[in-house]
Amino acid sequence: MKICILGLGYVGLPIATLFATKGHDVIGIDINKSIVETINKGRIHIHEPGLEQKLKQAIDLGKLTAKTTPEKADVFILAVPTPLTKEKKADLTYVEKATESILPFIEKGNMVILESTVPPGTTEEIIGKKLAKDILLVHCPERILPGTVLKELTENSRVIGGTSKEASEKAKSLYSSFVEGKIYITTAKTAEFVKLIENTYRDVNIAFANELSLISKKLGLNVREAIQIANQHPRVNIHHPGPGVGGHCIAIDPWFIAEKAQESAKMITLARNTNDSMPLVIAGMAKEMVKGIENPIITILGVAYKADIDDARETPAEDIIKQLKKEGYTTKIHDPYVKNFPYEIISSIENSIQDSDCIILVTDHQSFKNLNPDSIKDLMRTKNLIDTRNCLDKKAWESSGFKIETI
Repeated sequence: MKICILGLGYVGLPIATLFATKGHDVIGIDINKSIVETINKGRIHIHEPGLEQKLKQAIDLGKLTAKTTPEKADVFILAVPTPLTKEKKADLTYVEKATESILPFIEKGNMVILESTVPPGTTEEIIGKKLAKDILLVHCPERILPGTVLKELTENSRVIGGTSKEASEKAKSLYSSFVEGKIYITTAKTAEFVKLIENTYRDVNIAFANELSLISKKLGLNVREAIQIANQHPRVNIHHPGPGVGGHCIAIDPWFIAEKAQESAKMITLARNTNDSMPLVIAGMAKEMVKGIENPIITILGVAYKADIDDARETPAEDIIKQLKKEGYTTKIHDPYVKNFPYEIISSIENSIQDSDCIILVTDHQSFKNLNPDSIKDLMRTKNLIDTRNCLDKKAWESSGFKIETI
């Protein structure tokens, strides 16, 4: 089939390469000319292990081309952003514009698939109303984790929600060309809800862990030890506490449910607010550690929302930095992966630590886990450390003279 994929970001580009390497003719569309040029040169604009090699394979086969405007195809896949508005609702602007951009090229019998995560009802109520009745319409939400995208796209199960039996079966046949996991068929609205449920479950679980960490601190207990022992129970699986939740899924998706049933989504809303409050907790811990130090400097290690990737969307690090700056603290930031960020990132870890009075480790990059405290202790003015991921050897850092706090 000829497939036109709109949006060549963290979801669209990997999907495009997988379809292309399975023999489909793929046209990838992105409004960013720089991204299009980069992809056509066989390079990627995001950090994802194995993706560039896969992309080069697709281009060498002559099966993938990137462009800035759509063209006729058998299948149109929308993989565009759905950000959150200030009112905590889904901004469907990109979905609507992407739909409108393909209308001149759609023909009878074509299929339109929405991969973007959206509130329940969006596929039919927003996209469906713009399409002719003879167009097959499907929602097939992505279920991936940055850093292992190609593996997860291939091996994970998929849910397909067609607006008709024909649409579901045709979409199932298409995705079966590279998906090895089981494919479940349901309605479009249920498929939308399923994706939101998956990430909301994790958000609520993390909020519970974060609440336990706050309670444990007051009780003088080690929350991680308590959770680890509690998880030995066969029906208990508590996640880890941390500095907050980032990424475009867990930090966003629960609001899409609350948007549709605000009066009923009480626990979901509370969990979101609990996780969103954690950066203030971290900032408060740092302020306490540097109390009494004249003009303290606080170093933030890691602004990506998870380890070993370059994705800083919705990262709790930004709110930690914002709060510290708001209160007049000097901050220095280092991340070996992230290039685009609202605040200056120092490329050298040594320069970011030089004369610092407190390190806040926000992202558990492997390079940070491997950091030898003896190699940096003399760079610090005051040896304070907050390990928000509990990923460092506490005894080793304490032996090097650091006062260390964890979540």
